[in-house]
Amino acid sequence: MDGIVKLETLQSRLIGAEPPLPLVPTRSDFDLNPALGRGRADFLIPAAVLIPVVARVEPSVLFTERSAGLKHHAGQVSFPGGRADATDSSMVATALRELEEEVGIDPGFVTVAGFLEPYETVTGFAVLPVVGLVRDGFALAADAREVEAVFEVPLGFLLDPVNCLEEVQDWNGVPRRFYAFRYEGHTIWGATAAILKALSERLR
Repeated sequence: MDGIVKLETLQSRLIGAEPPLPLVPTRSDFDLNPALGRGRADFLIPAAVLIPVVARVEPSVLFTERSAGLKHHAGQVSFPGGRADATDSSMVATALRELEEEVGIDPGFVTVAGFLEPYETVTGFAVLPVVGLVRDGFALAADAREVEAVFEVPLGFLLDPVNCLEEVQDWNGVPRRFYAFRYEGHTIWGATAAILKALSERLR
């Protein structure tokens, strides 16, 4: 995926149709941590994230750093996204709504390229990763209540397996393994890093 991102390339390697509800995750936080136990898909809260691939000369992926005061995943790096709302017509609508609410990018700048496998988080969400090609020229207007910072990482860096680390930390007294990327002072870890690993496997 060097050079300019081609929508056709993305589309050819992603899941082409939005999966129906309820989402049935095939990847999860438990893949590296089977001892933590695993939830049941019919009890998971449906959510969606947008993986915003920005169409620059050197393509990049846009991330948010969540505000420290949030109830869930405070201070973590993540994709724009959140739980489905009753007014959302689809999970794509959820992802695009969250993108606009969190960072102010008009959905008109986004072309949906496809999907990755749903992902189960240890916090009880079934997350659908929606891959979107974002046309350059958008304006950012981050919601300070949810977003501390917005930054981009070159897509090539994220697709290089050398940069996907496997680390371990104590979680409630139990060692927990997770994937992580470290770029210019930012640490992308947990579910976000695992989703990036899934994207890398498809695009490589």
